Amino acid sequence: MENQAKIPVVVNGATGKMGREVVKAVATSSDMTLVAAVDHNSDYLGADIGEIVGCGTLEVPVLQDLQSVLVMATQEKIQGVMVDFTHPDSVYENVRSAIAYGVRPVVGTTGLSPEQIEELSKFADKASTGCLIIPNFSIGMVLLQQAAISASRYFDHVEIIELHHNQKADAPSGTAIKTAEMLAELGKQFNPQQVKETETTAGARGALMEENIRIHSVRLPGLIAHQEVIFGATGQIYTLRHDTSDRSCYMPGVLLCIRKVTELKNLVYGLEKIL
Repeated sequence: MENQAKIPVVVNGATGKMGREVVKAVATSSDMTLVAAVDHNSDYLGADIGEIVGCGTLEVPVLQDLQSVLVMATQEKIQGVMVDFTHPDSVYENVRSAIAYGVRPVVGTTGLSPEQIEELSKFADKASTGCLIIPNFSIGMVLLQQAAISASRYFDHVEIIELHHNQKADAPSGTAIKTAEMLAELGKQFNPQQVKETETTAGARGALMEENIRIHSVRLPGLIAHQEVIFGATGQIYTLRHDTSDRSCYMPGVLLCIRKVTELKNLVYGLEKIL
């Protein structure tokens, strides 16, 4: 990369669990340079993000003002990229601001509604700015989703269970929603009714998604991110499961997205679209 400019990267949510992993991955990547770390945790304001995440001094202080950081990213030799792992309440405005400044967002924060994704897609198109919204950066999860699509051709009954740590703010997870959406795109009505169901406790049967697919969410300490897609038929159960034991498993996907988004001029939703 000696004769080629490195990709300037802003990490938003830099001191969070995922943000720390992104900082380390970007800092050790030969074709990227970390230009800013943003986080609203005042305990880390002004501290060197490299020292915080344990990868040595990077001379990149933690800042709180995303707007000023985006301005800085636009002054780099090539268009910057913002990786966002923040909170469902702020992600929409974060992404819209990045696009407005010409900084390409790579979004790992879940919780965006379909309407918000559609609005951001139109905004990205108008600005001719690439944007990637990725519910899950794991290659293993993409393989699970593809296997689920294949299985759905032979099974009429399916439910999804997603399990995450108890600090996750949104439910169902973006990954589970994306999986249900991928199955629903087949145009097949799942889970034909066998009896009239009655929930004696509201929510006992989980969240009802398109094409009659249900998602059940579990939140417990000790978990990271896990998902099961369970298919049922007479005399058999077919279970697909993906388990995360370390957040570093997402980093190859994150780095791939940082590189890919610089080639885009529109919004793309889902890792499977760029593999």
